[in-house]
Amino acid sequence: MQSIRSRLSRNHLLVLALGMTLAAGLTWQVVSNLYIETQRANLLEQARLIAAALQGAALPENSQPYSQAANIAPGIHTRLLTEGGAVAIGLPLVNTAVQMPLAEGTTLVTTAELLQRPEIESALSGSPSTAVRRVLDNRRLLYAAAPIQTDDGRVSGIIYLATPLPGSGLPTDVILQMIGASILAIFLAVLAGRLLARQIARPLEGLAQAASGIAGGDLNARSTTEDHIKELHDLAGTFNHMADSLQQSDQTKKAFIADVAHELRTPLTVIKGTIETLEDGALDDREGRGPLLASMQRETDRLIRLVNELLILTRADAGQLPLELEQVDLVDLARGRCENLNRLAGRSRVQLRMEDLTGGNTHIPADPDRLVQVFDNLLDNAVRHSPQDSMVTVTIREAGGGIECSVSDQGPGISAQHLPYIFERFYRVEKSRDRSSGGTGLGLAIVRALVSAHGGRVSADSAEDKGTTITFWLPHSPSPR
Repeated sequence: MQSIRSRLSRNHLLVLALGMTLAAGLTWQVVSNLYIETQRANLLEQARLIAAALQGAALPENSQPYSQAANIAPGIHTRLLTEGGAVAIGLPLVNTAVQMPLAEGTTLVTTAELLQRPEIESALSGSPSTAVRRVLDNRRLLYAAAPIQTDDGRVSGIIYLATPLPGSGLPTDVILQMIGASILAIFLAVLAGRLLARQIARPLEGLAQAASGIAGGDLNARSTTEDHIKELHDLAGTFNHMADSLQQSDQTKKAFIADVAHELRTPLTVIKGTIETLEDGALDDREGRGPLLASMQRETDRLIRLVNELLILTRADAGQLPLELEQVDLVDLARGRCENLNRLAGRSRVQLRMEDLTGGNTHIPADPDRLVQVFDNLLDNAVRHSPQDSMVTVTIREAGGGIECSVSDQGPGISAQHLPYIFERFYRVEKSRDRSSGGTGLGLAIVRALVSAHGGRVSADSAEDKGTTITFWLPHSPSPR
């Protein structure tokens, strides 16, 4: 199995090879055409210059080969006529042999053959022209023909030049330069490809290493973020966020297990001690065994209550909390729970007050048994943490397409440090929520789970020495989860 770095490098080289092959073909064609066109312009310009120099003068019988030193006007001269020469052809042409430029390698051609050449035909009509032709051993030659005109504009002769062209289309030195440039380009492209592959592969390799660490149980493993590539930066950030959530979930699970073990150990220890006491002879003591059995009964009830609360939370987490929906009058239900808890509140010298601010329909589709658990947990919590001669107020009002219910106490309140966590399982606030008060630390967590199951929401508002208000909202048309 190949690494991503090797695969990126290989793909980069394949794309590079394909691109450079296409680019080389196109470049060769363009440069070759440009070279031919430049040679055409140069040779034609030389023919024009010679023709201009001979205008109005009698043509020599034996034209000497043209040399670069004979130029009488400026122009572009690129190795022009190194193997060729200029031939002056006088008119009118007679049916005889005509001398050719030296580059052609053929000294004489017939007049009929010469007239078949398109560049000659064009020059005879007064227009200079060029042509590329293969001669003898398949060599390529570039020809240029320019007319010599008299003062009255009549064509009196032709200047005919030829120069050899490279068989490969370009001169050898140009080809060598292109090959050198291609090798340099390939080297730089390969170097850039390896750097790019490493830049992309390195964060992915780090991500794979971090994932392997987490899979091996190291929840502290994290991936370094890549700031130069947005997608890799986002991927590493998402992975690290996932790792943080996983670590937090693991810590929460461990804390949850530890809290459950602690909560179960206390009543089990009491029950075990009571059984040992009874086995030691207290069972025969009619007067002494009563309190022991009562203590065992209380701890057993506490265990059952804890197990039932954990079962509710477990089902809520799995989305399998059963709800028996029916039309429930929330005001009547709240009033009934306040009356039922008046006895508990009376022992603590706390008053329960009900405020109905709805002024309309207070019926909502809900599971009455689950709402009873919500109210009982909130009221029990408020009463237990309220000072004597204080008041707990239940306020119900319509809000946002549903009904909002608030339970407010006048207790010591909750500091801002603890407020965001009071709905977590087994979370206890110092002083105001300790184990001596009898709670399991699951009451508010159950409230949130039950309210959420009805499609509602719950929140808390509190400050130290100013009491606490727990508010939950239920829609008129819930979407149970």
